[in-house]
Parts: sequence; structure tokens; C-alpha cells
Amino acid sequence: MPHIDFIQKLHSTTTRDYVKRVVENNKAECAELAKRWDVDYWDGDRSTGYGGMRYDGRWRPIAEAMAEHYGLKSGDRILDVGCGKGFLLYEFTQTTPGVEVSGFDISQYAIDHAKEEVKPFLTRGHCRQLPYEDDSFDVVISLGTLHNLHIFDLWNALKEITRVARGTRNYLMVESYRSEREKANLLYWQLTCESFYTPAEWEWIFQMTGYDGDFGYIYFE
Repeated sequence: MPHIDFIQKLHSTTTRDYVKRVVENNKAECAELAKRWDVDYWDGDRSTGYGGMRYDGRWRPIAEAMAEHYGLKSGDRILDVGCGKGFLLYEFTQTTPGVEVSGFDISQYAIDHAKEEVKPFLTRGHCRQLPYEDDSFDVVISLGTLHNLHIFDLWNALKEITRVARGTRNYLMVESYRSEREKANLLYWQLTCESFYTPAEWEWIFQMTGYDGDFGYIYFE
């Protein structure tokens, strides 16, 4: 169960004013809007979410790195838990022609506005219970989703991810912090996070739930 960083470089390209996020906005109201997982979160103002999530190819290098690392090949089945608009799944179909992709997300809005090429393969639901048979997927990934769960749902989601995966070619990325500064920045910036843990705590949770795939973190430096 090694730590692998696929995401932090992309995450670090965004400039964030952490204090402004709190001082100039009603943070509580913004968080309430974000947690509806609707237009405000995906395509509304930056204070309530992404500020407009549009396809721009930024996920292609990540798909390429994952495809190489996990030796993806035609016929492999990939599940993205918390797929959003399906941009990463689309990139997998481009980097590894012939892969079979499935996406799962809580947001009907995201699915309705997903990349057209992968929209038919996306399903709405909560990841505490995945609607797939045991050992259904060669690779299961979840990027920036699991920290949005309360601990009881997080526990179930990790067990479900392990259940539907055929092996250990799986990857999770969550928000974390290594210092009081990063902890404060995370608290200032986040809108939807429910699980605030250090890397050591995350790794303990992975072990306790039986998750034995790979994992990575993003930090708010």
C-alpha cells in the first residue's frame, strides 16, 4: 500500500487566497450551497466551488501517468468513484484505447453535464454502497472524494472500493495536512470536507478498513 503522488503538481498550479476565502464570503452559506453538489458547486461562483469546471485537457498527463504506472491495457475495466463530469475517464479512453470505463458520483448535475463521450457510463449514487458485483474492476480510483464523507460513510466506502476491485491496482487521493499552517489553510479553503486527517491517520483508516491499494494526498501549503 504505497504512497504515490499523481495530483499535487496539478493542485499546486492554482493560486489560493485562504484568508480572503473566509473574510470576503459568508463561508457557512457557501458551504451549504456547495454541499448540494449542483450548479453552484460545479459551474457557479468560485466562492461556492470550482467556479466553472470545463474540459481543458489538464487531466491528460495524470491519465497517462496512471496508465503507465498500472500497466493499463485494452479490455481493462476502470471505475472512478466520485467521477464528477468524467473528464479523467475520458482521458483514459484516449490514452488507453479499448479500456472500459465506469463512473459513479453523487451529483446528478455533474452527470448531466459530463463529457458526452463517457456520459452513458456514469451512474448516480452514494459511495457508501456501490451497485457493482464483487471483483468487477481491474482498477478503481477515487480522487478528491473520500474526505467529503463522515467517518461512518468513509468506512463503508473504503470497504466497498475494496470489494468491487479485483486486485490492488487502485488509487485514492484525499486532502490532508502535515502542519498547523496546512491544517488552517485546509479549514479556510474547504467547502465540503468532513474528514480532516493527517497522513498517519488516513493510513490507519486504510489499514483498518482493509484497503490495500495505493494512495496520495493534496496539501494546502
